[in-house]
Amino acid sequence: MERRTALVTGAGIGLGKASAEALAEAGYRVIVTDVLRDEGEDCAAAIRGNGGDAEYHYLDVSDSAATNDLVAALEADYGALSALVLNAGIARTLPLATLTDEQWDETLDVNLKGMMRVLRAAAPGMKREQKGAVVCLSSIVGSLLGWSEHIPYASSKGGVAGLVRAAALELAPFQVRVNGIAPGVIRSAQTLDPVNSLGEAGLEAFAGTVPLGRVGDPADIADVAVFLLSDKARYLTGQVLAVDGGTTISL
Repeated sequence: MERRTALVTGAGIGLGKASAEALAEAGYRVIVTDVLRDEGEDCAAAIRGNGGDAEYHYLDVSDSAATNDLVAALEADYGALSALVLNAGIARTLPLATLTDEQWDETLDVNLKGMMRVLRAAAPGMKREQKGAVVCLSSIVGSLLGWSEHIPYASSKGGVAGLVRAAALELAPFQVRVNGIAPGVIRSAQTLDPVNSLGEAGLEAFAGTVPLGRVGDPADIADVAVFLLSDKARYLTGQVLAVDGGTTISL
């Protein structure tokens, strides 16, 4: 059976890396992309070392031409992409009083417009083949909750939910499904940053507020992504699933 090809953005670390690993375990050829070259190469090498099929490609999702070129090259080698995990993103503490236009634009350009660029490039091939599935990483912040001093981040992640719903409707006639995941607090390089996020102490404190009694692991998100991309989710599109250990239902 022909191997399906999945492209994952921001796959060098954290949720993206876990998603790439889980997709490889599910039998996909995984295209690992990131601006972090060493981490991306290491992720792809580890997958190959475990018997999977993976290759790393540098990709800055804020570069439209580079995004288009990469997708075209992959399609020339492997045909239309079967799956996308659009995960690349940044989160920074940016109080409104000192927030600059440039900081706002950078966050939205990576977190929201970056997803659109990859989807825009890959959608024609998926439409032509009348199959494909997409998972966009949103967040409970923005889609369901706010986050003080993180207005650009929350706005971008709220925008991801709108992107998912609109793209799902546009691509449904071509049997291409688009869904989202809104992670809760997950232990990752991003949340371990004490300046721009919670840090270790903050994660430990937050764990006590989660109904399931712990913060999430990247694998908790990756496993849901694999499900959403699979035929087991064949009648599910346009949804943003909160994967948060019960955080948002407990508030």
